[in-house]
Amino acid sequence: MDVHRIVPNLTVTDLPRAVAEHTAALGLRVLMDHGWIVTLGDDEGHQLSLITRDATASVAPDVSVFVDDVRAALARVESAGLEVVHPLTDEPWGVTRFFYRGSDGRVVNVGMHTIA
Repeated sequence: MDVHRIVPNLTVTDLPRAVAEHTAALGLRVLMDHGWIVTLGDDEGHQLSLITRDATASVAPDVSVFVDDVRAALARVESAGLEVVHPLTDEPWGVTRFFYRGSDGRVVNVGMHTIA
């Protein structure tokens, strides 16, 4: 399993305001906007996601890790004895993902794009 990218997710209460603030402060542009999560980025591949809630999970993740084989990642997480807090799911926006919680309580979204 290879990690392709890691994106921090900041939980915010006012998504439009947070987008305006971070685009102004950092010079990033909107790459993706689902209404509940917005990913900002630049041409170099740097990214930051702003999230109010998760569309299908009961908890918002602190970080998203995109891999080339999400099932292999899930097997590693289960072998490590970590708590899976959102099951492996094929999401309608073209991502297959699951969440796990680390011992510090942080939630990690692990996924891969399944629709280009």
